[in-house]
Amino acid sequence: MAHQVRIKIDTAVVHNKDFEIVVTSSGGKLGTLLVSRGNIEWLPKGNSVNKTRLTWAKFAQFMERHGKPVRAK
Repeated sequence: MAHQVRIKIDTAVVHNKDFEIVVTSSGGKLGTLLVSRGNIEWLPKGNSVNKTRLTWAKFAQFMERHGKPVRAK
């Protein structure tokens, strides 16, 4: 399953405004990832009210525990 990822960035450095990453698959939109300097949030498709939020420290812990290890280039 191929995914399409679109990024909307208004600035090179994240200050007070999040940047959005819209993630879609062949079945349609999966959701939007909101990246800010304080945290990372996931907004599922069809949900304009409730986001899931992690601090960067919690995100790092989550990825280390649940992410699939791959070799960096």
